[in-house]
Amino acid sequence: MLPEPFLCMKRVFNFSAGPAALPDEVLRTAAEEMLDWHGSGMGVMEMSHRGPEFISICDQAFSDLRELLAVPADYDILFLQGGGIGENAIVPMNLIGRLAEQGRQPAADYVVSGSWSVKSFKEARKYGDIRVVASNETEGFTAFPDPAGWKLNDDSAYVHVCTNETIHGIECHVPPEVGQKDGRVLVADVSSHILSRPMNISRFGAVYGGAQKNIGPAGVTIVIVRKDLLGHALPITPSAFDWKIVSEFGSMYNTPPTYAIYVAGLAFQWIKRQGGLAAIEQRNVAKAKLLYDFIDGSDFYLNNVEKGSRSRMNIPFFLADESRNKDFLGGAKARGMVQLKGHKSVGGMRASIYNAMPLEGVQALVDYMREFERKS
Repeated sequence: MLPEPFLCMKRVFNFSAGPAALPDEVLRTAAEEMLDWHGSGMGVMEMSHRGPEFISICDQAFSDLRELLAVPADYDILFLQGGGIGENAIVPMNLIGRLAEQGRQPAADYVVSGSWSVKSFKEARKYGDIRVVASNETEGFTAFPDPAGWKLNDDSAYVHVCTNETIHGIECHVPPEVGQKDGRVLVADVSSHILSRPMNISRFGAVYGGAQKNIGPAGVTIVIVRKDLLGHALPITPSAFDWKIVSEFGSMYNTPPTYAIYVAGLAFQWIKRQGGLAAIEQRNVAKAKLLYDFIDGSDFYLNNVEKGSRSRMNIPFFLADESRNKDFLGGAKARGMVQLKGHKSVGGMRASIYNAMPLEGVQALVDYMREFERKS
């Protein structure tokens, strides 16, 4: 049982883009089990990753994630380390090698839709012929590039997209078709909206994401990859990042981030108790609509993203009078709302409203924004 001071502790509404807020239930369970997991006399951080206790935790996490996302049987789920940025290198090292095996130039196509896909493209260029086939940079990253205008190459191993741009607040709501020319597949960085909605995993060759948005603490990276794409890593690929080796060892080729996997597993179970991803999506739609409708109805606040590309998870906005930014943030903090400052590269404000953010938190923000506007 948790001590009384912990139970009475006041929690803020945390709008951080990541590491982000976790559900209170998840944190309470983790706290209760910190010293003794299920009568084992050990905390999860102390367990051998090869012992039966942690193996059961990991197996349950794999099973629950597969169930939540309806991952087909011909796909593997991997738990790795290095975050989404690490996968910017690990993805090309694992996926362009099959072209080299055929005596072809290792090549891939990248769609640039914001800061994170720019990072992905720049990193991938170290490993092959990487081409930008669509970009919205000249428009200021205000809409996801229309797939009708993508200039795909027939010789690419894969087409890479970031389906939710955390900094610019852009979301790809429907995975595009990229054809199957010479085995070409769609690959997505889904870090900041995975588990916020149902996903048709079969539309992708692979998806990946860091856990620290909708899943758990930083430290574990999730990769879901079609099994026939395994086994083609470039010779330079470190063994710990060769997806085939990681798969063969059940994500335990090296010591995995055990505690992060454990907390992620608690989050999977929490999502199931909420009714699964269909119910979670309904809540996320309602939260995003509440905030966007208020912004659109105000002359004091502005969101620059085209409506069809707006993210449900990350909502950037600007004050008409940006000299008031510091006052706005100070007032929000005084009312128990934190981490609203926009990314340093774009400025303004940003409200990240992942799964753990309740509707009450978004309502509190809207009420404060209305009050601040009235008093300005």
